[in-house]
Amino acid sequence: MNELVIMKNQEAVTSSLNVAEGFEKQHAHVMRDIQMLKGDVSNFGEMFMEATEPDTYGRERKVIYMNRDGFTLLAMGFTGKKALQFKLKYIEAFNKMEHQIKQNDFQIPQTRAEALRLAADLEEENQLLKIKNTEMQPKALFADAVKGSHTSILVGELAKLINQNGVEIGQNRLFKWLRKNGYLIAKKSESYNMPTQKSMDLEIMEIKERSIVNGDESTRITRTPKVTGKGQIYFINKFISESQLVLV
Repeated sequence: MNELVIMKNQEAVTSSLNVAEGFEKQHAHVMRDIQMLKGDVSNFGEMFMEATEPDTYGRERKVIYMNRDGFTLLAMGFTGKKALQFKLKYIEAFNKMEHQIKQNDFQIPQTRAEALRLAADLEEENQLLKIKNTEMQPKALFADAVKGSHTSILVGELAKLINQNGVEIGQNRLFKWLRKNGYLIAKKSESYNMPTQKSMDLEIMEIKERSIVNGDESTRITRTPKVTGKGQIYFINKFISESQLVLV
């Protein structure tokens, strides 16, 4: 396998080719799954970017690069024990790399050998985690992993997690519920759908700002509401405990 993660435009990303190889899927099917997200994800362009790479014959082929958020959103649809283990390794690698990059003491693997060494280190850590978690129940394992995570997720990803825990709700209905219950700003303004002061004080939501350079070299700032690790547990527990709540 090629390097799991590379640096592109000052961001850690992976490619649709790597995802196809890692999950043992046809590249065309991975590309199709990514394109299916395009119509439902408002900030698709912030997570996925199209490019071309030569194949083994030197012919240009379309690939899609994705950052950690894009990979997480895509991989949520992949199921099975093998897929789960690969998702955990991949997300852990993203988180570890991004943390160390922020500390300015880490270089993204540039060769296959460096990537393999990193994979071996992660595998050793995973084995230790397996021993520790063999007696834990699935929900306890999820809560422990998320509680200690520094990774925030999109509202759409939270909706999928809530669904996986037995409460049916989609992204749009969850946005509406969050606004109605005072977690997101409901007033139509520049701050619409941004976390309220209540959410910020509870440390369950945050705002991710991203600078994008336009074609005319001007810069624009995008702001996206995200759910913290603490918030993921907060909302999932809330929906489970209030499973009789009618969402309108």
